[in-house]
Amino acid sequence: MALFQSEPSKKMTMDTAVDSLLAKTKSKLVGSDVSRVEGALKVSGQATYSAEVQLDNIAYGVLVGAKIAKGSVTNIDSSVLDKMDGIITVVTDAERFLRNSQQGTEEKAPTQGAKDIYYHGQPIAAVIAESFEAARAGAEALIIEYKDDSDNAVLDFEKALDDAHDVNEKQGSDKNNEQGDPDKTLKDAAITIDRIYHTPSQNGAAMEPHATIAEWDGEHLTLYTSNQMLASCKKQVADALDMDEKNVQLIARYVGGGFGSKLGIAPESIAAAIAAKEIERPVRIVMTRPQVMSATVRRSNTRQRVALGANQAGIIDTIIHENISSNLPGESFFEPSALSTHYLYRGDNRRVKYQMVDTNQTLSGSMRAPGEAVGQIALECAMDELAEKAGVDPVELRRQNEPDVDPSQNIPFSTRKLVECMDTAAEQFGWSERPQKPASRLEGDWWIGMGMAAAARGNRLQPSEARVTLKRDASTKYGVKAVVETDMTDIGTGSYTVFSQVAADMLGLPLDHIEMVLGDSDLPPASGSGGSFGAASAGSGICLACENLREQLASTVGLYSDTMQLQDGRVQEAGVHTPSSSQEALKEAGAKAAKHIKGRIAQRMGKGTEDAGVQYNFDNDNSYALADILSHYDEPQLIAKGQIKPGKNGDNYRQASYGANFAEVAVHRVTGEIRVRRMTGAFAAGRILNQKTATSQCYGGMVFGIGSALMEQLIFDKRDGRLCNHDLAEYHVPVNADVPQLDVILVDEDDPYTNPMHIKGIGETAISGAAAAIANAVYNAVGIRVYDFPITLDKLIEHLPDAPASA
Repeated sequence: MALFQSEPSKKMTMDTAVDSLLAKTKSKLVGSDVSRVEGALKVSGQATYSAEVQLDNIAYGVLVGAKIAKGSVTNIDSSVLDKMDGIITVVTDAERFLRNSQQGTEEKAPTQGAKDIYYHGQPIAAVIAESFEAARAGAEALIIEYKDDSDNAVLDFEKALDDAHDVNEKQGSDKNNEQGDPDKTLKDAAITIDRIYHTPSQNGAAMEPHATIAEWDGEHLTLYTSNQMLASCKKQVADALDMDEKNVQLIARYVGGGFGSKLGIAPESIAAAIAAKEIERPVRIVMTRPQVMSATVRRSNTRQRVALGANQAGIIDTIIHENISSNLPGESFFEPSALSTHYLYRGDNRRVKYQMVDTNQTLSGSMRAPGEAVGQIALECAMDELAEKAGVDPVELRRQNEPDVDPSQNIPFSTRKLVECMDTAAEQFGWSERPQKPASRLEGDWWIGMGMAAAARGNRLQPSEARVTLKRDASTKYGVKAVVETDMTDIGTGSYTVFSQVAADMLGLPLDHIEMVLGDSDLPPASGSGGSFGAASAGSGICLACENLREQLASTVGLYSDTMQLQDGRVQEAGVHTPSSSQEALKEAGAKAAKHIKGRIAQRMGKGTEDAGVQYNFDNDNSYALADILSHYDEPQLIAKGQIKPGKNGDNYRQASYGANFAEVAVHRVTGEIRVRRMTGAFAAGRILNQKTATSQCYGGMVFGIGSALMEQLIFDKRDGRLCNHDLAEYHVPVNADVPQLDVILVDEDDPYTNPMHIKGIGETAISGAAAAIANAVYNAVGIRVYDFPITLDKLIEHLPDAPASA
C-alpha cells in the first residue's frame, strides 16, 4: 500500500484555454530533433510488422475477388483444387465476409456479404493452404460462377452525374451551408471566377499491404493486423463476427503506412478469422498489391464547382463550392472537399453543397487530408485566377481577404498564422523573382514558372486514454523507468519517438528510461492514427497521466506539482508558487509524508532523521531521488492514468493548422514534360513535438502534392469496372527523380485551446494546397490552366506557347 493515495486518473475536457506543463519543464526534449527511438529496429529488420509474426502451425490464405462489376455468385467450384498439393480448404461465408473495408472511427462492422457483387475485385472466398505459393495457385485455379448484371453497373461517373443525390450530413465530416444570397451577389460582382474542376480517384499506396494473422484460443480471437485505429476496429471485428468485444484483441506494433486505408478493418481480417476458426489453426492472409488497390479504400474522384465574386480590388464577397463525389451503393462517406472553404477567406455570401453518385467501384473513404487535399486544389487554383483578373499578387490577394473571425460560424480563430506562413515562405523561396507574365521566362528548352497556394487543415481532438507506471529499475542510470501504455499505433509517423519525448520531459528522465508500449487493443484506448488528431489526442492522455504522477510525487515529498521540477531522476522545487488553501493543505500533508519517509529511512539505517538522507540521496536542498521515493512504497512503483476529451473549445473556436506552399516548375517547350524544380513550405501547427519528424511529415505531404498535381489517378475500365492500373508499376507515384529540393519552415505557434500540450496536426496540412501551387506554377510557366487533374503532358502539348524568335 502506498503511503498516500492520489486520484488514479487525471481527466481533462477541453472547455477552456489551458496552460501546458511542457513549457515549464527543465528537460527540453520536446521540440528537439530527436531521431526515431525505434529506428535501429526498423533498419535491422527487428521491428515486427503484422505479417511477420511467427506462430506455430500457421496456414496461409489468399483472397479470391469477383471478376464482375455487379451481379451475384451462383456457385464456387473447388473440385479442381482437390488434386493440388498443399491445399487445406476453401473458405467463404455469404453472410460474414466483408463486402468492403470500414471507415475510420466507426464502431459497427462495414457492409457484409459475399454473394451479391457490387464491384470488380470484391472478396468472395479465400483459399487456405500449407504455403503461400500453394494458396496463390489455388486462388488462381478456383472457379467462380456468376449471375452477371454488369450491364446495369454504374461505371462512368460523368454519365451518372444526373443521378447525383444528396448526402447524409449526419454521417459526414462536413455539412451543406448557405449564407446570404450567393447566386445574386456572384452575378452582380465586378470580377467573377466560375470554374469546374475534376480530380481523379487515388490510392494511398502504403508500402505495407493489408495483412492479418488470426489465432483463436477457445473463444478468444487475436488478430495481428495492419491497422491505424485499434479501439474502434476491435468493436468492428466483434460486430462482424457477433462476438463479445472482450474476446477480441488486435495487435499492431508497427504499421507500414496507412494514409487512411487502414482506419477501419479490411476484408482480409474477417476472412482470416473465419478461416482460422474453421481449420483450428492460425491463418495468415496478406493482400496482394492489386487486391489492396481494388478491394480496400480509394480517395473519391470529385467534380467541384468553385465560384468567386469580388470587387475590382479583389476583395471577395461571394464563395460557392459545390462538390460531387462517388461511393458504393449504401455507403454514406463523401469527400468533404469544402472543409477549409468555410473559413479560409472572407465573404458574406457563401454556399457549400455536397452530392454523391453511387458507382460500382472500390469503396471510397478517407485518404491523407480527406477533403482539403483535393478541395484546396480547386479553391486555390481559383484564387490564383482571381488574383490575375484583379491584377493583384497572389500572396497579397490572400492577405487582403483574411477574415477577422470564421465567416461561416462567426466564431473566433483559436490562432491563425496563415499570413505569417505566406510571408515567411515567400521570402525564403524568392517569390519576388516570379515572372510577372505567363510564358515569359525561357531557359534553354524549358519554360519556368512559379506558383503558390495557401494550406489549411482543421484541428480535432478525440477521446484518448493512457497509463504510465513509474517504477524502480536497477538497470537504468537513475534506477527508475517509466512504462507508457496505450493502444495508439505508429504508422511510420513517429509515435514511439514523440510520446517518449513527452513522457521524458514530464518525468525528468532520459529517453532510454522510457518504455513505450503501443499497438495492443488490450491497453487503454486511444484515438488511433488518423485525422491529424493522433499525436494530440493520444499524446494528451500520456501527458495527463504524467501530470498525475507528478501530483502524486508532489504530495509525497511536500512540494507543489506546478513548480516542482523533475530532472535527471530527481525531484526538486523550483519557481514561484501562488498558494491556495487546498494547495497549502496538500503541501502540509506532503511535508508530513516526507518526514514519515525520512523516519522510515532512519529506522532502517539506525540513524537520526536529520542524517537519514545521506545514503538515500535526500539532499538538504529538498532534492529527492525518484528511486528512493519509490523504494518506500510496498510496491516500488506509482501508476497513473490520463484521459482527454474534446469539449466546448471545438465549438467555440475555429481550430486549424495553416501553411503556404510555393513551387517552381519547368515545362519543356516541345514535349510539355513538367518538372518540379523546387518547393518551399511554411507551416504553423502549435507546439512542435519533434523538429525532425514534423519536417519529415511535411516532406511527405509535399510529395503527395506532386503526385496529385502531375501523375496519380486510378483508372477504372468503364466497360467491366476492372481497375486497370492496380499495381505500383502502373499507378504512378512520385519517385526520387520526381522530387526536387524541398524546403520546410516550421512557424512558431502556441494554441492553448487545443489540448494540454498545445499541439496540432501537421502532416496533412502540408499536402493541402501543394498540388495547387504546382498547377499555378504551370500556368505561370506556359499560360495554360488545367481544370482536369492530374496535369499530364497530353493536356498541355497542343496549347504550348511558341518560343521567342531569339530562342
